Amino acid sequence: MKGIDDAALLERARRGDEDAFSELFSRHQRAVFRYAVYMCGADAADDVVQDTFMNVLLKSGRYDASKGAVISYILGTARHLMLRRLSRSNSIPMAEFTEDLNAEGSVERETPLDDFARQETIEVVRAAVQSLPPAHREVIILCELEEMDYAEAANVMQCPVGTVRSRLNRARSLLSRKLTQK
Repeated sequence: MKGIDDAALLERARRGDEDAFSELFSRHQRAVFRYAVYMCGADAADDVVQDTFMNVLLKSGRYDASKGAVISYILGTARHLMLRRLSRSNSIPMAEFTEDLNAEGSVERETPLDDFARQETIEVVRAAVQSLPPAHREVIILCELEEMDYAEAANVMQCPVGTVRSRLNRARSLLSRKLTQK
């Protein structure tokens, strides 16, 4: 399954191929989880991942390859679920992050003090990102953390590329101010 592209995996999964669904899930669940953690908090992230992939699997015919990559479609589905969740709650909770979010690559640690300082910096940045307004937090997550280009982020956010650029510029400015105040 490793050599099959995402669109083919999605189509096979929708026809009942469990291996294709498992491969699609393993390729993209971490990105959806990270996005959900930053947008709605760690408590909701697992639910968002599960609901997202169930929606993607059950809503056949909604993916359009001409509009972007499968990951954009998946994150767009997650976005709709999170917006519904956020609109139901009056406040946006501060997420508690786990080490699992940093499991992608191991970082050599020189000393326990270096490790503590690095972890403290990570927590300050996470708190600053978490404190951004949702629209600005979302664009930072997609463009900076998920490393999407403007067009992909615009596809997920369902807005023009210019809106992504202006929100990202504003979000970076807000984030910079928050981090210099710390």
